[in-house]
Amino acid sequence: MKEARIDFADAGAYERFMGRWSRAVAPQFLTWMGAKPRARWLDVGCGTGVLVEALLDLCEPASVTGIDASAAQVAQASRGPARERAKFRQADATSLPFPDAAFDVAVCALTLNFVADPLRALEEMRRVTVAGGAIGACVWDFGRELSPSGPLRRAMRAFGAEVPAIPGTAHSGLDALQSLCLRAGLRSIGSRTVDVTLAYIDFADFWQAQTPGYAPTTKIIDAMTEAERRRLKRAVQEVLPIGPDGKIEYAARANAIRAATP
Repeated sequence: MKEARIDFADAGAYERFMGRWSRAVAPQFLTWMGAKPRARWLDVGCGTGVLVEALLDLCEPASVTGIDASAAQVAQASRGPARERAKFRQADATSLPFPDAAFDVAVCALTLNFVADPLRALEEMRRVTVAGGAIGACVWDFGRELSPSGPLRRAMRAFGAEVPAIPGTAHSGLDALQSLCLRAGLRSIGSRTVDVTLAYIDFADFWQAQTPGYAPTTKIIDAMTEAERRRLKRAVQEVLPIGPDGKIEYAARANAIRAATP
């Protein structure tokens, strides 16, 4: 099956879809990283700045730099709450525009799977991090459909729709992430899962968040007839954990790795 091609130019829609989930993962991931205060941080694939905001609040950094390949994501991050306390710039994760040993910690949260060459990205993160520094990454568990879009994707498959794989699914498991770290020359590799549970106030809230215009699944839904869309919505509702008050609550899982630079 072909992988989905995802366009991150609509930063606002991405924030509505993924922002709440990213904010739930960030504190657990950063606490587990265990970086010392006054460290120089690099966030690779910073998106709209969610992780940067969390680490500014939790980690007492000396400085924070966020990079992302999407100009729209960088622009939104630059307008966000972290704009006066962090630096953001557009850059390629596989060719970081920084000198060797420029940072103490380099992280890549919920983004590594979207990088065309994740091994090269980790090698670049290693290059720009001091010896003995920390490298960390986390990726939704796409292989087990435990990402925030998992319920919708499972329901669409049960409905008979051909749902393309999320980019980088092959690199989203713990074993695959550990293997990438080993190949990148990192040491003291540790791993864990980060489980988060969030709620939508009702099905309309869930549906609006889960169907941003840029998503391949949304394009599949838009191509359906109105009758097919109604049947699909019923199929999705049948698999969702909907409470008596209409609230929808479920869990998602991110696989995380951390390592040290030699």
